[in-house]
Amino acid sequence: MAYGYDIIIVFRSLRAMKETYKEIKTIAKTTGLEVNVNRTKMLIHSRRNARQTGEINMEGDGIEIVEDFIYLGSKFHKDGEENHEITRRLRLANNAYFSLLSVFRSKDIHRAIKTKIYKTMIRPALYYGCEGWTLNKKEESVINSYERKVLRSIYVPIKENGIWRIRYNKELYKLYKEPEISRTIKLNRLQWAGHVQRMDKERIPKKILYSTIGGRRRAGKPRTRWIYAVEEDAKK
Repeated sequence: MAYGYDIIIVFRSLRAMKETYKEIKTIAKTTGLEVNVNRTKMLIHSRRNARQTGEINMEGDGIEIVEDFIYLGSKFHKDGEENHEITRRLRLANNAYFSLLSVFRSKDIHRAIKTKIYKTMIRPALYYGCEGWTLNKKEESVINSYERKVLRSIYVPIKENGIWRIRYNKELYKLYKEPEISRTIKLNRLQWAGHVQRMDKERIPKKILYSTIGGRRRAGKPRTRWIYAVEEDAKK
């Protein structure tokens, strides 16, 4: 899979990976290109907790084995869980928020401007790449809680019967006039599902969506599949 000069080799065996790597390296040389070994990483996808790091030699190149890596702005982890990327997104959004803290605390800036800043500079950092998230109840709660924290810094406490109190959740979203961020993520996910559905059947996303994974499930409750979450959203 290739996007610009970022290439990913997906393989099921070490032998297949080495053969493909050799082919890419050979073809690259014919066009005057070279593989950047320092930026080339290998990740072994497994739900086992065994530590898989070190280095592997391929065509004379020492390729680092990592537990996670960033590809097209999103974090991929060896266990396949998305909570690593969601945690990272929350951290990035929080960094953006604290860099603008003086703006949100200022009494000279109208809350409509602060809301627009949140929508354009903080929220996109939080849900970038969310179309591929499955989201469980815990993750939804964490993301919504973070959004309410930011909104409460915009829509400050009110005085009621001589006592100051923070605004209730319903009051926040009545002023904000937008759905919870978890709902926005689900709408973006549905939009992406529709986009994939309209693709030609030879496109890779379409093939992946309707393909089945071989092998046997591990014992215990299976993880929710993305397509099941989308179908549930469509019903709602």
